[in-house]
Amino acid sequence: MTNEVGRTAGAGWQIGVSRTLPHPASAVWAFLTSAEGAAIWLGTAVPERPGERYETASGTAGEVRSFRELDRIRLTWRPRDWDHESTVQVTVSGSGDRSVLRFHQEWLANAEERARQREHWTGVIDRVADALGG
Repeated sequence: MTNEVGRTAGAGWQIGVSRTLPHPASAVWAFLTSAEGAAIWLGTAVPERPGERYETASGTAGEVRSFRELDRIRLTWRPRDWDHESTVQVTVSGSGDRSVLRFHQEWLANAEERARQREHWTGVIDRVADALGG
């Protein structure tokens, strides 16, 4: 085990960002899987079947590992300039008219990549919140 922040024995370097939104989970999910929402967080249409591949205009490519409607999407994530693959999980949970949106990424190469991806996903959550009005 290590004492380095963001590094685990089981999943390497990882980050997680989350935000509570003033919207029901079903509305947040519907937005994330819509063309407008997917453009913000994934950069292309959201594939829904495990094993289905995607590639964005910027060259990030991967494959869906799991897709649980109204709950979570887990996929591999490899930008064109990376020599390794990471895993991204997007989850939405909620109660009533509030929900929590989370992005978690693991198998990052090092602390620097972790910091860059934390900044990336924080920006994504900000853009999703702005688009949803909250």
